[in-house]
Amino acid sequence: FSPDLPAGEVLAALPVRLAAGEIHHPLHRMPSATLLDGWARQVPESFTFALKAPRRITHLAKLAGVEEPLRVFFELAARLGPRLGPLLFQLPPTFKKDLDRLTRFLELLPEGPRVAFEFRHASWFADDVYAALAARGAALVAAEVDPDEGTGAPFVRTAPFTYVRLRRADYAGPALDAALERVRALGVETAFVYFKHEVSGPAYATALLERAGNT
Repeated sequence: FSPDLPAGEVLAALPVRLAAGEIHHPLHRMPSATLLDGWARQVPESFTFALKAPRRITHLAKLAGVEEPLRVFFELAARLGPRLGPLLFQLPPTFKKDLDRLTRFLELLPEGPRVAFEFRHASWFADDVYAALAARGAALVAAEVDPDEGTGAPFVRTAPFTYVRLRRADYAGPALDAALERVRALGVETAFVYFKHEVSGPAYATALLERAGNT
């Protein structure tokens, strides 16, 4: 979007070229019904919002004893209707694999909304975790990062859709083509792909869409 675009018009401008957006707001504070209704009014039904789950669920409680905030989060997210994309549960990098806790949490999730899990400790990247996600139809978030930021997360299919976070600083030319091929190799019908929340993000996303449509 244009850097001189008024802040209130940014959401309305993005869908002109893009089909989805990742919203960080719920990570820090549960969104109000009024806020969600306002977002929905600014975009067409073809646009979807991915919402990050609140930190109180993912970082503070680490998925345990969160029945009430989880219920509220899903009820609020449902206000987006057809504009609701995946709900992202991004776990802290210090949270090591706990398969029992993950399984119990997955059992709490209501049917319907798409859910994705971003694990940031390498211990989670294991077949039994992938199987638990697949049993619920939850996506493993795949991630690319620059070498000084770690190793990212593997591209493994566990759901009918995929959720990909492309977090490198530069996706010019060949790097973008390589990322597109990694997404395609998963063989899913729907891929939610998000770049860094920086000025270059929308331009990279537009270029990726053009490549996907032309090949």
